[in-house]
Amino acid sequence: MKNANDQARINVKLVSEQGVGTIAAGVAKAHADVILISGHDGGTGAAPLTSLKHAGTPWELGLAEAHQTLAANGLRSRVVLQVDGQLKTGRDVVVAALLGAEEFGFATAPLVVSGCVMMRVCHLDTCPVGIATQNPVLRERFTGKPEFVENFFEFIAQEVREYLAMLGARTLDEVIGDVTRLSVQSLDDPTNDLDLSALLKPVPADQRRQSMKQEHGLDAALDWRFMDAALSAATKNTPVRISSPIRNVNRAVGTLTGSAITRALGDRVLAPDHVQIDLEGSSGQSLGAFMPQGMTLRLTGDANDYAGKGLSGGRIIIKPSPQATFASDENIIAGNVIGYGATGGEIFISGVVGERCGVRNSGATIVVEGTGDHAGEYMTGGVIVVLGHVGRNLAAGMSGGTLYLYDPLGHVHDHLSAGVYEIDPLEYEDDEHLLSLLERYREETGSKKAAGLLANWRNERMNFVRIETSEYQRIRDELRNG
Repeated sequence: MKNANDQARINVKLVSEQGVGTIAAGVAKAHADVILISGHDGGTGAAPLTSLKHAGTPWELGLAEAHQTLAANGLRSRVVLQVDGQLKTGRDVVVAALLGAEEFGFATAPLVVSGCVMMRVCHLDTCPVGIATQNPVLRERFTGKPEFVENFFEFIAQEVREYLAMLGARTLDEVIGDVTRLSVQSLDDPTNDLDLSALLKPVPADQRRQSMKQEHGLDAALDWRFMDAALSAATKNTPVRISSPIRNVNRAVGTLTGSAITRALGDRVLAPDHVQIDLEGSSGQSLGAFMPQGMTLRLTGDANDYAGKGLSGGRIIIKPSPQATFASDENIIAGNVIGYGATGGEIFISGVVGERCGVRNSGATIVVEGTGDHAGEYMTGGVIVVLGHVGRNLAAGMSGGTLYLYDPLGHVHDHLSAGVYEIDPLEYEDDEHLLSLLERYREETGSKKAAGLLANWRNERMNFVRIETSEYQRIRDELRNG
């Protein structure tokens, strides 16, 4: 995520519950900037009643545990700790600060100030005061104004100042994490044996709040070697081609560059292959994740999992070295979950890939020479072409998009997941599209499998099947026919 936008704060939300401190420590070690502890009282009015009543614990418990666990592991100084979950008053803010929070989230209270009457029908489009609805008649009933929320927070701030004055502090920063200023109210009820002392365990002074920036390790990113040249080419509209070695410690290569180009260009989109980066070696995880249109990564070697994750218009080509002695269509060249959640672009891979190829693909075109299990899982759009063996559970949960499978033995039903699918031979339109696609794929990857199919296309085209869901095919036909 930091590669996708190195200027963003990465915020991880955790539910206040027993053991949340251990999870928070792991999140801090994974280099999050902010950890949000969310109490059980907050949440949308559309939440199920069982969740409202039984999920999570009070924010005070989760906040204290997370703060103390982070401090005990020397991690508290690296992250900002945030809290929410029905904070309503200045007293809530001060108590949260004393328990270790630096930032405070308000949602329900400002919503009520804006006119919400807590009908809890946010998900039904029937909000009577016009907040959680798209119905224009109901939206006309909305009477809230920004000034209402401004006034609310001014009162909160004033109450915070009053409590700070009572504590002898000038600023909120002075009291963050100082639990010595809190005490448990004594009750004369003999049946009250609730021990809250664990919440008030002090932590070292240097671990009360964030005092240093999180180290994200971006300085070692491979992108810095070619980012300036790529960015200059994008902004000056002059194509560029760059070469670089790559090792499997280099993760999310191309993502920082894509982010910088997108930020610099705004709405402008580059032509395909405007920035071409030739890599040689073994790629780490998430090669080319989230890359925009105009960027092309060509890898000669092999790749780990998640290549092309969230691909957003860019192109990724992976092929074995020309010196390789193995048959590409019989050997794995890239890992699992290729093209996960891709929304556009192309992924051409000369070789077999692992499981869940194209999971949640919604717009990219992916061509591979074989896959493991669960290919096309939850796919909603785009195209996947498999030129060889596929594993079990093909197209599980798929609702849209098109799968082209090379199936000379007619075993597609042995691999296909349970569902309502249309399995058809290629029509003229498919033939034309697939032929063009495979010609470009062969040109980019040098795939011998594709070359063999194209050399005998008149016969081999009969061995392809097109797989689509019935509903997707119906809608596509309606759009085609106007």
